[in-house]
Amino acid sequence: MVETQAAPKRFYTAAEIAAGPDGFVLTLDGRPARTPGRVPLALPTRALGEAVAAEWAAQGERILPATMPLTRLANTAIDGVARELAAVRADLARYAGSDLVAYRAADPEPLVAAQSAAWDPVLEWARTDLGARFVLSQGVTYVDQPELSLARIREALERHDSPFAVAALHVMTTLTGSVLIALMHGAGRLGREEAWRAAHVDELFQESRWGLDSEAAERRALREAEFTAASTVLRLG
Repeated sequence: MVETQAAPKRFYTAAEIAAGPDGFVLTLDGRPARTPGRVPLALPTRALGEAVAAEWAAQGERILPATMPLTRLANTAIDGVARELAAVRADLARYAGSDLVAYRAADPEPLVAAQSAAWDPVLEWARTDLGARFVLSQGVTYVDQPELSLARIREALERHDSPFAVAALHVMTTLTGSVLIALMHGAGRLGREEAWRAAHVDELFQESRWGLDSEAAERRALREAEFTAASTVLRLG
């Protein structure tokens, strides 16, 4: 349940966007909105600007940041990622050294098969499209990945020069534990729902065996909303 008691009251009537030299700026009753860092909340495309404005327009009597994932991600991109682009890319690249899809279960066989079905296509895409081959490990035993493969991932990340794209990839990677899934989705080779399911093969398998844990499912739904927002930023930005 979204907490409303401490949320600020809505102070505007219309949420719109206005084209400007820095992109498409969110306006509230005609006045430019700003990020927490006091920078104009400017989006790189009209489509993304309209999506952010829709979040603000949908607010009720109080403004609930928890219901505005696109706005939060835009604030992060502008106030944080834009100033530390290389550092954020480097943080993303580190995930490749222990990517989720390289660590496989030894048993039971249905889980092994489910992981293979979800993750082998990701590894195949990394091999064919990025030139990156990854070594598999069973369980949680750490395995060193080839330096050439890690370099290819760094190169793939460097091709994303928009703070909005890098911020979105960072959200998706931290939520899934897989920079490869995030990059494949960002390349348009893996759908959003398919990417999310691939990142949660183990959880979904356990639920199929032992039943749904309502609290765990609720937490996963909240994370999926963040993942969806990041996917939207990549698609519209």
